[in-house]
Amino acid sequence: MKAIVYNKYGPPDVLQLKEVEIPRLEDHQVLVKIHAASINFGNLVLLKGEPYLARLAFGLFKPKYSIPGGDIAGRVEAVGKDVKEFQIGDEVFGDLSGCGWGGFAEYVSVPENALALKPANLTFEEAAAVPMAGVTALQALRDKGKVQQGQKVIINGASGGVGTFAVQIAKSLGAEVTGVCSTKNVDILQSIGTDHFLDYTKENFTEKTERYDLILGVNGHHPISAYKRVLNLNGRFVHVGGSGSQMFQAMVLGPWISMTEGKKMGTFLQRANQKDLNYLKKLLEDGKIKPVIDRCYKLSEVPAAFRYFEKGHAQGKVVITI
Repeated sequence: MKAIVYNKYGPPDVLQLKEVEIPRLEDHQVLVKIHAASINFGNLVLLKGEPYLARLAFGLFKPKYSIPGGDIAGRVEAVGKDVKEFQIGDEVFGDLSGCGWGGFAEYVSVPENALALKPANLTFEEAAAVPMAGVTALQALRDKGKVQQGQKVIINGASGGVGTFAVQIAKSLGAEVTGVCSTKNVDILQSIGTDHFLDYTKENFTEKTERYDLILGVNGHHPISAYKRVLNLNGRFVHVGGSGSQMFQAMVLGPWISMTEGKKMGTFLQRANQKDLNYLKKLLEDGKIKPVIDRCYKLSEVPAAFRYFEKGHAQGKVVITI
């Protein structure tokens, strides 16, 4: 099979398209013929080995996993004898970040709990855009952010992969949602039902008088003291992405602020979860959320896709058609 392979950390140029063996199928695994995959921030960490702390999980001196790629959508080609949930021919989607990655390839063998049945109303490309970004948004809002119906939520970085899902999921949970984006992305936020818009090129929401019950920091560079200023009492700030200094502050200062000032502030790490994939599947099939795709690349164009993605201006998801 064809696959994107690398054996050292670095820029997108270290990625190479090669012929490799189709992965062996274990008794508890499903062999999936991959039709589409997508890029997330975690893929960039895996590629570059930065921040260096990540190398404790991904390989200290060279990549532990030679084929990157987390989000996939495809069709089941074979099943191990212990597999109970899927059968040959099923269309599936899933997140491979917890079971060895390997999504930028024509085939992958994965445990069945990494997959869910693909939403019937989505193409493979649309389904591949969902797992990691969608589950990240869901867990950050529902589990870490404890969002409640009627609360005021602001999402900083609302037009990217996680942000576009966060807007829609927050709306599905009954929140009043403000999206922070640049001028060129306002139309995207309007199309997915955002209640209010703030253009960060024209105004800084942390300097305004409006207060929020939940701030989701998907992107940005504000110090957490600025976020704290615009939180309601008992409000929450959840750091999902953004500058390294912001992540450090959320990890180090967040717990202290949470204990002393009546405002919960902290960082968050997504966990791949089949139950949450099925939750998103229901929202997708009911039309309550939809993937936003910026552009698609071929498998041979994965290095170019990474070069585009790392600029940080993607509107929704960057997808790989395989």
